[in-house]
Amino acid sequence: MRLPVRLVAAAGFALVATPAIAGDLAFVTCQNGDGVSLLDLDAGTQITQWSVLGKPAGVAVAGADVFTVAPDSKTVRRHTAATGKITAEIQLDGGPIGVAYDHERGRLFVSDWYNARIWVLAEHDLAHLTDIPTGAAPAGLALSDDGRFLASADRDSDQVSIFDADTLTLHRRIDVGSRPFGLRFAPDGRLFVANVGSNDVTVIGPQMDKTVATFAVEERPYGVAFAHGRVFVTNQYADTVSVVDTNTFQTIATLPSGEYPEGVDTSTDNRSIIVANWFDNSVTIIDAVTLSVIKEIETCDGPRAFGEFVQRDFR
Repeated sequence: MRLPVRLVAAAGFALVATPAIAGDLAFVTCQNGDGVSLLDLDAGTQITQWSVLGKPAGVAVAGADVFTVAPDSKTVRRHTAATGKITAEIQLDGGPIGVAYDHERGRLFVSDWYNARIWVLAEHDLAHLTDIPTGAAPAGLALSDDGRFLASADRDSDQVSIFDADTLTLHRRIDVGSRPFGLRFAPDGRLFVANVGSNDVTVIGPQMDKTVATFAVEERPYGVAFAHGRVFVTNQYADTVSVVDTNTFQTIATLPSGEYPEGVDTSTDNRSIIVANWFDNSVTIIDAVTLSVIKEIETCDGPRAFGEFVQRDFR
């Protein structure tokens, strides 16, 4: 079924030209505030806010473009990163939530919470290409660094669906902990899955064929990110970030965050971890080497940042 696609200019949007920034930029979706906060991470400041209607949660930054997913309006949008201008949008009939960008093949993957599928969209105009069936209530999506695998956290099936990203065929379904939500591939190809119902993280081997470890974290783990041989896991109910060695799976530290931490990403120099605090309207920046909190930045209301929200260059 073809879904409605619109190439648009900037209707309903506050456009602010972004000055030249030498450091990292983060694009933080704010669900309560119907917006995106654009942050200069090195300076520790909010540059501007965009108006994005429909309660945006999912986000994927693709070089010069930013993709947002707004569940309430069922809308996926492509924005110009420099200004926030909407260059394409599509309204999807279902429950869009998670998003992953496939820069090698020019595609966008969006999970459908209500209909157990992943939409595959064309990068440029967001045209609907096809669907991929998943387990019940797919939430987080992740693409492996080598572009080989696409993974979906199927929350209500307590499993991960893994697909060949080139052919979009099912590779395997693997049982994990209770209520998997966020997930991400480590630099070595393993997949780490945060299970909000069992307060643990499942690790799947690099061939995506079996579970190789499970380790406990604090209450309601949501998202994962990596730096310096460590995985950083946001714990929603504990207001903390668990830092765990990716080889021994031993907890190294438990760091304070803001209230209800959710989305988490890594700076491009691998030095910092950025945590979006939904209830605090802030982002916490953690030094990934010293494991200390070094900065907090205010955001718009209700930052979720569900996805990869730090800008990277795909050229």
